[in-house]
Amino acid sequence: MIELPRSSGVQLHITSLPGGRLGPEAYRFIDWLADAGQTWWQVLPLGPPDRHGSPYKARSAFAAWPGLLADPRAPVSSGEVADFRDREAFWAIDWERFSARGALADQVRFAREWAALRSYGAERGVRLFGDVAIYVAPGSADHRAHPWMFLDEFVAGAPPDAFSDTGQLWGNPVYDWPALRRRGYRWWVERLRRTLSLFDIARLDHFRGFVSYWAVPAGARVASDGRWRRGPGRALFDAVLEELGPVAVVAEDLGVITPAVTALRESLGFPGMVVLQFGFDPRAPRSDHRFENHEEDRVVYTGTHDHDTARGWYSSLSSDERSFVDASFERHGVAEREPWWSLIRLALQSPARVAMMQAQDVLGLGSSARMNDPSRAGGSWRWQMEAGALTPALARRLREATEEAGRLAAPAEGSRR
Repeated sequence: MIELPRSSGVQLHITSLPGGRLGPEAYRFIDWLADAGQTWWQVLPLGPPDRHGSPYKARSAFAAWPGLLADPRAPVSSGEVADFRDREAFWAIDWERFSARGALADQVRFAREWAALRSYGAERGVRLFGDVAIYVAPGSADHRAHPWMFLDEFVAGAPPDAFSDTGQLWGNPVYDWPALRRRGYRWWVERLRRTLSLFDIARLDHFRGFVSYWAVPAGARVASDGRWRRGPGRALFDAVLEELGPVAVVAEDLGVITPAVTALRESLGFPGMVVLQFGFDPRAPRSDHRFENHEEDRVVYTGTHDHDTARGWYSSLSSDERSFVDASFERHGVAEREPWWSLIRLALQSPARVAMMQAQDVLGLGSSARMNDPSRAGGSWRWQMEAGALTPALARRLREATEEAGRLAAPAEGSRR
């Protein structure tokens, strides 16, 4: 098991910062997290998003999006570009080939800005929590440079679930896992090497897809036409561990989770995930998401980027459902005037080693601030926080709740900007 301290943090993608870039607002957010006693800043994938703004359909699984740069015109020497190309040759040459002129100079700029931000966070006791999308985008640099890795006859999706009666049709190319195995899973090894060079820990999206994945025939109009196909299982991670050693990974094990998925996660020692919004169904008392069933080897979320905000979720409940939720808050001694703060306090009180809150939940925002709705093709990924919204008073309130739950980050010395 990854040795994580009992700690907590806030999820806020960089594009949701005021201005949406790695500039002064990013440093102010780190200062706010430190003042609030938080250990983690979780972001979404950093790659160039698709036309809808989704970072889960990035044009590269390795390159960072230049749109995040605070100073996109910062000087870069030819020597710096050459050094970067040599250092990141596995993917950088392909990215340069399939991108506009100056693509690697932008990556050099990003490396500078990211390293400075990460160093500042470390000084203030704030660590960076990343995200690895399981699939690549159709037509991405990875898809074009390595066509042998993918099956032409299927695309990715998810079966019918709570989000959609017809499932989720993602449309990403799916992997030809036997072909990847024959090459030692090198592409995945390098992908995780790159990710973990940028972050202190990373969430591995759609972990269940490594056991079996939902393959939808190319051209199908709905995901419910798909079927389960076998994934690589333990072999992929054995290749990663042999090359990289222990990896700081959290498995996103949400959805249709079978005993085989749980067995793989536990055998690898990866913490799993639970989401409190899923934990109040009276018909599912044994759900992993129910507070009473939380375990230490978990990361607990009030909600993720794919869920409604806590306030929006609570507002959508029927009167009977609200009564059940309110009774749970009372029973666990976390009842507050604002139900979203009750949910935050419940997450912090969980036995799970790490508790994560959406910034929207700390702010008490409604459904209009939701980051993504998986049942919709467009209209997501647009929410941006107003400057100054995270006030010192909110930092003090979150710090007090964090300290009460025994999750307060260890103090760190560092300057402010």
